[in-house]
Amino acid sequence: MNPADILIVDDDPDMLQALQIRLKASGYDVHCAEDGIGAISEARRHAPDLIVLDLGIPSGDGFVVLDTLRANIDLSSIPVIVLSGRDRRANEERVLNAGAKAFLQKPVESNEFLAAIRQALGETQKPGWLYD
Repeated sequence: MNPADILIVDDDPDMLQALQIRLKASGYDVHCAEDGIGAISEARRHAPDLIVLDLGIPSGDGFVVLDTLRANIDLSSIPVIVLSGRDRRANEERVLNAGAKAFLQKPVESNEFLAAIRQALGETQKPGWLYD
């Protein structure tokens, strides 16, 4: 079975690198984008199994990306987890109503992050985790 393909969208290079390292170490294939335009472009190019999306990105914030994904027949079924520094109370309901599977607030605990990914991907067991 091939590893799940995950697209990370975040404009913070340090966050992108940290998430990419963690996900690759957990057995996933990872692609990255730093803005809304890149997110849609990478989603079209790779058709990932999951998108991890920050809300505060340039060239169309995370809500614009969510709306664009949901309006595109080829991309609308890709599960999205929002990982954002924005206030949970002010954004979680809107994110879930826009079609995201989960809202996680930065900084997120590694085990919580990986559990949300496994759940969004429908994984029932760990795909060769190096550590938890």
